[in-house]
Amino acid sequence: MVSLKDKVEEMEREEIIKALKETGWVKAKAARVLGITERMIGYKIKKYGIKISLTVEEGEFLDKQDL
Repeated sequence: MVSLKDKVEEMEREEIIKALKETGWVKAKAARVLGITERMIGYKIKKYGIKISLTVEEGEFLDKQDL
């Protein structure tokens, strides 16, 4: 059984990746979209192991864990 904490963390991770993709992986812009500080988004990127990944056609970005 997946805990509530795990579900919340997964949702948070997905929202951070979505915001980063929408802003071209600019952390400051993504933080503003999410309503958090740049420091907090940096912490969460590290916490969740989010890495800027390869560019694909038409400048679309993917998280390495999406591959």
